[in-house]
Parts: sequence; C-alpha cells; structure tokens
Amino acid sequence: MRRILGSFALLVGAAVSIQAQNGTCGGMTVGQLTSLNGYVPFPANSLWNTDISNAPVDVNSTNLINYIGPSVTVHADFGSGLYDGQSIGIPYQVVSGSQALVSVKLGAYASEDDPGPMPVPSNALIEGYPKPGDGDRHVLVLDNGGCWLFELGNAHLTSGNWSADAAAVWDMTINEQRPYTWTSADAAGLPIFVGLARYDEVAAGAIHHALRFTVPSTRQAFTAPASHWASTVTDADAPPMGMRLRLKASFDISGFSATNQVILTALQHYGLILADNGSAIYISGAPDPRWNNDDLHNLGQLTASDFEVVQMGAIYTENNVPTGPSPTIASFTANPTSISAGQPVTLTWSATNSEYNIITPQVGPVRGTSVVVNPSATTTYKLESTNQYGRTTKSVKVTVN
Repeated sequence: MRRILGSFALLVGAAVSIQAQNGTCGGMTVGQLTSLNGYVPFPANSLWNTDISNAPVDVNSTNLINYIGPSVTVHADFGSGLYDGQSIGIPYQVVSGSQALVSVKLGAYASEDDPGPMPVPSNALIEGYPKPGDGDRHVLVLDNGGCWLFELGNAHLTSGNWSADAAAVWDMTINEQRPYTWTSADAAGLPIFVGLARYDEVAAGAIHHALRFTVPSTRQAFTAPASHWASTVTDADAPPMGMRLRLKASFDISGFSATNQVILTALQHYGLILADNGSAIYISGAPDPRWNNDDLHNLGQLTASDFEVVQMGAIYTENNVPTGPSPTIASFTANPTSISAGQPVTLTWSATNSEYNIITPQVGPVRGTSVVVNPSATTTYKLESTNQYGRTTKSVKVTVN
C-alpha cells in the first residue's frame, strides 16, 4: 500500500465492545460505501455472526496451520487511496427498494448463477475502481427495501448493459445456503459482503461477524458455511473452503491502535472464514479514504502461528457431498393469462422445501406466494426455486393482445 489519503479519526482509547449492534435493513444509508448504521446482515445465529471465542480447537489445527505456513504474516487487503491505480479492497453500494431492476448477462458459471433481474445501478463500483483491470471485478449491491444482497463476479458494464461470470442473490433475513458444490460470486460459494471489514463498523467500536480471508492453496473440499471448492489438492492437511481461523485468546492486542484492536477483537470472537484462493492470510475489507494504511500495516505483526483452527463440522469432498430433494413447485399460475398491454396480472405460486425464489424476467427475488406484474408484450415468466440440493423451475405464459 503506497499512498495514504487523509488520516483515520477514531475514538482513541474507547472500549472495544463485543455486544450486538442494533439496526435494521431499512436503516442502511443509500449510496456507495455508506454506513449500515448498525445493521448486521443475516440472522444472529448465522455461522458468520456466531461468537466462536469458546469453541473447541480442531484436532488437525496444527497441521492445517503448518500447511499455510506458521511464519506467514497477516495482511489487511483493504485501505485508503490507490495502489497501482486501483482502490484497495472490495467496494459495495446500498440501493433503495425503488432502484430499477436490470438484466445481467451470465457467463462462465451460468448454470449455477442466480438469474436476476437485479437492482445494479449503472454507476455501481467495480472492484479495482477507478481502473478495475483484469482482477475479480466484484460488484456488491445491498437492497435496503427488500433486504436482499446481490453479488457479481467478473462484472462488466458494456453499452449500458451488465454482464458477469458469476451472480448470486442472498436473502439477508435467513441463513441461506447455496446448493452443495455450487459456487457464488466467491470461490467458496459464500456471500462476500458479510466478510468485509468496514470503516463504519470500526468507527462504531466493534465488528460483529467473521471476516473473509484467502490462502494460496486450498483442499478439494468444503465445510459449512461454504458450498464449493476450487482446488484439485486432496491432502487432508490442506485447508478446506469454509475453514475458520481464530486469533488465540492469549494474543495480547493491547499494544495495537484502537482501530486495530477492533479488528483483532473480531478475530478472537468471530474469526476468519476461508473464502478463496489468493495470497496467504489476506483479510478482506472495503476501501475507505479514512483508513490509515500505515496503521493497518501493523497487523502484519501477526503470523499464522498466532491463530488456531476452530473445530470444523463435516468436511465434504467429492465422495460424500450431501444429496436430497430439490424444491417442489406444485403450481405457478397467471391470472389472467391474456390481457391488453399494461393490464395487471397476478402471478401466484406454491413451492415447498425452497430457500429462495426468483421470477424472471422483470420481477427478481420474491417472498410470499404472489406478485403483480404489468407486461407490455407477451411474456413467459419463469419461477426458479432453490435450496441446498438444487433448483426447480416452472413457467407460465401471459399473452398480450
């Protein structure tokens, strides 16, 4: 990190809190890199939001740490200013429920993608802005009206139209899981936004969730909350996607700045969740001009040996991926099915064993059992119902005379 823009003002010496924040999805401030005003996405019992400070250590912790490299140092992969012409970190934006929905052309992982439409504004920040280049090019959009999170990977805006190789929709009101072996906009099949260190949280005095991190080599395996692997390595000592590191309780954080104490406290109480292949123990965060890069660089005093692996549940490989029934769509109907242009039509559905439902085109993710549309031309609507085992679709045609 070479350039510093401005200084970081915090309530220096303020006590670091680990109590839950208060906030609502609707209370998030609309705009780019704005404050969530205390809102923590996903329920309190989400694995992302669970305090694991007293959880047992995994029996293979030492071998896993040694595989990463015990002397590897921590790096804050976020900050202020630019590095090689790019912002430092993964950006996000909050939109209101009135944000226009747009289609997204899907690419490399289309069969595992959520189709949209999505409320992605034309000025959405792409990772690496102002010169996104050839990196991951993530786009993260939070909808404070419907409480949905939309994430794109390798996103491009061409002639006013969005395209992406990966696209995922997350219901922030439930513990949504991608289907087993499906990716998301992140290699591990995880939501990206929830794992970012953000300035508004640090300034408020506490981070109430785990943070996202990367290592160079992972195992061809995953454990909850991940759903996907991105490796051919079968070594049992290689870390699986979803593995959680915890900063040891014995590590003394008192000599660090108030800013870094907030981050380090989160690492002791919520830990780091492995989300992608990349540089060793790079911790993800959102860019912000108020970060002090020199101060964040002090996190490099930590090494992998300062961490332990939290006890993992089942580790899934190609030999034991869970299977089960995809959702059942009993009905998906339109009333009426033939109209004049612009007349309202009620789409009604009955789906069981589903985690989330999306209707294309025009509608996007939905809750409940019905929605009103106003097609201007003959349209075939598709309901896509998804759970941890797969996806079921059903279509209905509305004729416009």
